[in-house]
Amino acid sequence: MATIAYVFPGQGSQYVGMARDFYDAAPGARAMISSADAITGVPLSSICFSGPEDELRQTRNTQPAIFLHSMVAARALKAFAPDMVAGHSLGEYSALVAAEAISFEDGLRLVRLRGELMQRAGEQQKGTMAAIVGLDPDVVEALCREASPAGIVQPANFNSPGQIVISGSVEGVRNAMEISRRKGAKIAKELIVSGAFHSPLMESAREGLKAALDRTTINDARIPVYANVTAEPVTRSSDIRELLVRQLTHPVRWEQTVRNMVRDGADWFIEIGPGKVLQGLVKRTEAKARTAGVDKYADVQPLEALT
Repeated sequence: MATIAYVFPGQGSQYVGMARDFYDAAPGARAMISSADAITGVPLSSICFSGPEDELRQTRNTQPAIFLHSMVAARALKAFAPDMVAGHSLGEYSALVAAEAISFEDGLRLVRLRGELMQRAGEQQKGTMAAIVGLDPDVVEALCREASPAGIVQPANFNSPGQIVISGSVEGVRNAMEISRRKGAKIAKELIVSGAFHSPLMESAREGLKAALDRTTINDARIPVYANVTAEPVTRSSDIRELLVRQLTHPVRWEQTVRNMVRDGADWFIEIGPGKVLQGLVKRTEAKARTAGVDKYADVQPLEALT
């Protein structure tokens, strides 16, 4: 028997038209998607289906849109029961719903608020992010420290071997990019983002998110959830609550998360939600792992036929 890990994508995987085919064809999806409009108080279904792209790219909309798509896809995939779950940044909330630690409705409210708080933090303290390719994690951490006199900068996402995203002030990130080139980085590319996510510039979002999490019912997870902050499995509700707050300003340790899931037996990773980003990261981290994805409703039946 395969040991199955569900992995859930984060911000950047969105596209106009997402989840429309589930709405049209998947049993129960129409009610879920319609309820999301009522829960968030915004026409989320219209933004998912029709955009415009500029509206979908707004962090306050992107996060609930990706979460909704992931949850609708997970509900449609009935034949598999995951043994463990993880999600990249925003995707950690999708993972927690899949693990029955948080309800769909509460998860949607949290990610909508998280998106609003992060967007506001990005407007209040302008920052940026950059992809650094071809350097080891310890080298990137060291060069961030070297660049920090110019401004705040730290690793934000350890995505896969040799692929790391840094985050912080514009001056700090650009200084770190220049240092990374001198140290032999193959690529040092600034990203188009609305804020310095997973850096201290998100500090202003912490209080509001913590207050919302304190009001939210969080249960012990039914299966292990691998936390972004530690890359280790958690199930206790108190740990989940604390780690979600810390996640805002700490790096996503995705490469180590994948390695730890394989360490604990995972041999099949199924990406649930828009795009194929995580399947690529898994393959670059653990070449022998099997990967699949459920982005479209048409992806469900071929996977179920394998059971």
